[in-house]
Amino acid sequence: MTDDETDSRDLSLDAFYDALEDVGRPVVTAGRLASVLGWTQADASDALDALADDGAALQRVDVSNDPVVWFPTDWARTTERERVVVFPEHREVVVDQPTQFTRAQLAQFATLTDTTGENAYRYRVREEDVWGAPHDDVESLQRTLRQALGDRYPIVEEFVTDQWRRARQFRLYTHEEGYVVLEASSPEMMGNVAEQHLSEGTIRAPITDTEAWVAAEAVATVKRDLYEAGYPVQDDRTLDEGSEIDLDLELSLRDYQRGWVTRFVESGSGVLVGPPGSGKTVAALGVMDEIGRETLILVPGRELVGQWRDSILEYTTLGRGDVAEYHGGVKEIGPVTIATYSSAGMERHRRLFDEKRWGLVVYDEAHHIPGDVFRRTADLQASSRLGMSATPIRGDDREADIYTLIGPPIGTDWEALFEAGFVQEPEVEIRFVPWVDDAHRYEYASADGHERRMLAASNPAKVDEVRAILEAHPDAKTLLFVDYLDQGERLADALSIPFVSGDTPHSRRERVFHEFRAGERDVLLVSRVADEGIDLPDAELAIVASGLGGSRRQGAQRAGRTMRPAGRALVYVLATRGTEEEDFARNRTRHLAEKGARVREADAEAHVAASDSEPPRDERAGSESDP
Repeated sequence: MTDDETDSRDLSLDAFYDALEDVGRPVVTAGRLASVLGWTQADASDALDALADDGAALQRVDVSNDPVVWFPTDWARTTERERVVVFPEHREVVVDQPTQFTRAQLAQFATLTDTTGENAYRYRVREEDVWGAPHDDVESLQRTLRQALGDRYPIVEEFVTDQWRRARQFRLYTHEEGYVVLEASSPEMMGNVAEQHLSEGTIRAPITDTEAWVAAEAVATVKRDLYEAGYPVQDDRTLDEGSEIDLDLELSLRDYQRGWVTRFVESGSGVLVGPPGSGKTVAALGVMDEIGRETLILVPGRELVGQWRDSILEYTTLGRGDVAEYHGGVKEIGPVTIATYSSAGMERHRRLFDEKRWGLVVYDEAHHIPGDVFRRTADLQASSRLGMSATPIRGDDREADIYTLIGPPIGTDWEALFEAGFVQEPEVEIRFVPWVDDAHRYEYASADGHERRMLAASNPAKVDEVRAILEAHPDAKTLLFVDYLDQGERLADALSIPFVSGDTPHSRRERVFHEFRAGERDVLLVSRVADEGIDLPDAELAIVASGLGGSRRQGAQRAGRTMRPAGRALVYVLATRGTEEEDFARNRTRHLAEKGARVREADAEAHVAASDSEPPRDERAGSESDP
């Protein structure tokens, strides 16, 4: 045996742990180790003895009538190590104890489909995940794939390569005579795919074997039809640029924000996807600076109109006369116009927006776009279309429409922002609360539908649990969320804090929010009205006493209220033990887990018993969802 061969029989502790994973047991015999490593049993036995003598990392025991078995002295390490198991045929990946790095890598080409309280994560590689992967070429995507999975899996790699190519078979461009052309990569693509899947009336006439004249009013339909057929379309149209505006940005962008701006300007369309607090609005102002053309900004509500106006006036050289508002209270059009989706989508107003040629349209909270009313704004003519969303996910499975109607996702890995300290990684805990008494549990068991969900969400035992969490974090600036008005009113009375809902007058709502921002209030109780579109940047703690079923978007939005550069980001999601709220809570936190946040589960800490906090029975029966 040569010296090299002798050295190869040295056994490191890491190699021993890898062998345990291969065996699938926490103990191993010398014979089994030899089989795994391809050694002789004598070599394996000698290597185990040497490793055991070197720092006592291993222990051995003679089992009666069985061979000697070896196991780690530190048993915990066998359960704490990351383990990636790939099921190539199903394109699924199961990861036990994943590191944040691994989760961030997987999020680039796969979707999290399940997670458990034991830190096990299940991912699936889907077509749309590959289409929207944040890579410039398939080679870099393949490198990320291999690094995350730890090995080559030809079936998965072939699928990824195929889907990457499918996303580059069709493009739309503007002909020199002004009409829109659909171009296919080959005559077969045009004949066998486009002609078979496009709706009647979308194509006016063929031009060549690979090109066709698209009806101007049917561009969005073409993109949707081909997307549904498995072929996303690249939109390279040249649209009217709108009039120039004199705008300069008066702040410095972070490196990743400059990257967003550069990627968007190169493509002309896309959706900025990043966690709350990452500065998507500031990046959008950077895009406005680069485009330098008349801009329409669409937002879901009036609160956001004011916030956009204030940001534009504070961070750019534009004056008040350059910024117009269009909504229920004011209807003006200017060089930069901020309008609500509902106003811009109404038939009686839409002509004003259709006739004007915008250089840029910004779709804030872009996950609203697939809605039947809001999507009417997606056909507005603009040379550039910019979407913004921390959570481009929907409960109706129409999130694909966001990218077909606006553009592909553009963003930075959440993990990179967490590591750089730009955004705090949220610490999320699902806390299971028992029923306050048997009477409430029996009432839940006999109910169904909406009433059943309401009873679980409004479990009076949550009052004690909220109080316990607040006492555990006495100095934290806290947002407390509910989905039911009666529950909110009971919590407000029990905790002596204000409750802001959709029924709260606008003036009082603004006053309470201002007091919270200014530090005059440490705890604020809010309904669904604060899920998005309201600037509450200083929250450190979020308590979700009840939520919107299993909405992942709502879960990420509420957690996002704490994800700012300074301090800690703590999120507690309360769920009544033994009810469907358990699954709802896991679903609501799934998007956060997918983006790299750790989600743990625990039982309630408060002493739960029938207490003075329980309201009369008739008050509970009358609760209803906040509109």
